Amino acid sequence: MHKLMFYINAINGGGAERVILQLAHHFAEVGYRSVLVTSFVDEGKEYDVPENVTRISIEHKEAKQSRLKRNITRIKALRRIIKNEKPSAVISFMAEPNFRAMVATTGLRTKRIISVRNSPDREYAGKIGRFVGKHILPQADGCVFQTEDARAWFPEKLRQKSRVIMNDVKEDFFEIQRKDTRNIIAVGRLSKQKNHAMLINAFAEIADKYPDQNLLIYGAGALEEDLKSQINALELEGRVSLMGATDNVAEALGKARVFALSSDYEGMPNCLMEALAAGVPSISTDCPCGGPKTLIKDGENGLLVPVGDKEAMAQALDKMLSDLDGAEVLGRNAKESALKFHPEKIFAQWREYIEEVIEK
Repeated sequence: MHKLMFYINAINGGGAERVILQLAHHFAEVGYRSVLVTSFVDEGKEYDVPENVTRISIEHKEAKQSRLKRNITRIKALRRIIKNEKPSAVISFMAEPNFRAMVATTGLRTKRIISVRNSPDREYAGKIGRFVGKHILPQADGCVFQTEDARAWFPEKLRQKSRVIMNDVKEDFFEIQRKDTRNIIAVGRLSKQKNHAMLINAFAEIADKYPDQNLLIYGAGALEEDLKSQINALELEGRVSLMGATDNVAEALGKARVFALSSDYEGMPNCLMEALAAGVPSISTDCPCGGPKTLIKDGENGLLVPVGDKEAMAQALDKMLSDLDGAEVLGRNAKESALKFHPEKIFAQWREYIEEVIEK
């Protein structure tokens, strides 16, 4: 069996981090030697690393350096690790790790498979980012995209050797039995990208109409104080709660009447996929790079609203809460549509593709 090396900056929360850990675990389970390399350790905030996966970290804690020095240091260290471990392939996730993996493997026989996990317009913005995306990444042996829209941004040289593969969702989410569903749930970092501010404003529009419904936002991040101030200004204390980060999204979804994603951009949003798999009636912004519209057919298995549109989000929330039977039909359809990203199906696609790249 081949040795595979997976590389990402950290495993301290987030969808891409969860996916790369699941992949490393799946491959180890079927007999591959699986190594996870991270740029740094974030004590106390990380996902658990499966026992069958070897963990190597470049830094014991995140080094505070300039961007240039940080990249040089990590590229040199990553190259040493790759030379020592001699993996058949390095699979990297996210913009900086993709760039470092490409440079670190120059001249080595290791196959390079990169994965784009967010909107390329954002991940590869600016002159340097665009140069990396258009000229350096196409030298990879393979690339996994989450959506066709993301693949379309890159040159034909990369597109022709790439594959679009959705994220998988743990079986736990398909088995959730929802009860005591009295809350609107949102999950995601408290960052500008997730635009929780718009969701809070939308909830404020309908809060008086549904006094038994509350908005619970799970996640941590830099905008926590700003969002608290917004909640206070709207006099929504006790109705909108910032729940902090959770490692048990399934439990939260089990009590959700509605799931709402308000992001300005996303790759393939794991939290939305998990909500669909759980059968939670779901609303999402139709944001680039096309993940939500790949997952949701508007009016059939969920609702799509324009990016940043507070009024449209409020109307969608009102529709879900005023027509509970109709919402549950959307939820049942969502659960059925989610079968296409069952973990066994997604892992089979990854395994087939990685083997294909290695054997070329």
